[in-house]
Amino acid sequence: MSSVSLRERPGFVWAAPAAVFFALFGLVPIAVVVYLSGTSWNGLGTPQWVGTENWSALLDDSDFLPSLRTTALLTVGTWLVQTPLALLLGVWSAGAQRFRAVLSTVFFLPLLLSTAAIALVFVSLLDPNFGLAASWGKYLGAPDGNFLGDPSRALPTVIFVLAWQFVPFHTLLYQAATRQIPASLYEAAQLDGANTVRQFFAITLPQLRNTIVASSVMMLVGSVTYFESVLLLTNGGPGNATKVLPLHMYQEGFVAFDMGYASVLAVLLVIIGTVLSVVVVRTTGYHRMASDREGL
Repeated sequence: MSSVSLRERPGFVWAAPAAVFFALFGLVPIAVVVYLSGTSWNGLGTPQWVGTENWSALLDDSDFLPSLRTTALLTVGTWLVQTPLALLLGVWSAGAQRFRAVLSTVFFLPLLLSTAAIALVFVSLLDPNFGLAASWGKYLGAPDGNFLGDPSRALPTVIFVLAWQFVPFHTLLYQAATRQIPASLYEAAQLDGANTVRQFFAITLPQLRNTIVASSVMMLVGSVTYFESVLLLTNGGPGNATKVLPLHMYQEGFVAFDMGYASVLAVLLVIIGTVLSVVVVRTTGYHRMASDREGL
């Protein structure tokens, strides 16, 4: 048992507001969606119970597996791009370099912008007719400047835009965690002759292991739900090159007005997000990581 006894811990009532909030806005909507997945409903009138009919329709949905594959590619791609960038920037911004505060403030500006605003800005910048892509595309491997309209470039472009938006958030996590690393560890490493690179791999990375796992869980689960950016940037195109599962769910529910089948896709997204989170936590040993500090 830790140095803090159970009687010194905050009681359950401290968690009651958060528990009530989670139940109302987390568990209840999930329960409603699970119910709707067994009904036939166009959004008006009374839903009609149809049992497993909507789930059976998954087998006949030609867009389901491609959208699931695109979602997996987007999830892996965003993690591979965002994690190293956020980690390095977070470690750098935790230091005391000259102009660090000013540069960090500028860099974190994307956090102040809405997803819709960012997507619309990049739609204009990447327009092959009048955007920056028209003149800069030849330097980036796209002489025609058509990034969003080319099937082979659309998904990487979406991943780039998402990284531009969300890397600052994860950088903040790494920045805060890096500042919690005891300076005595670096002082001892310097006395032993370790250079900056050696200190990074021997001290910084091991000390940030919990933050890496926490950031990865949020990144992976969040990427499963990306919707607005894809809708505004490509609307799933060209063809179905960027059609992710959340966009497929939206089109089934609010374009085809098949709320029952859209609820099936929503339930699948909840399951995928939960499984991803559990797999990351279990495979990284995050659940076994002990700490001698209360709450950590």
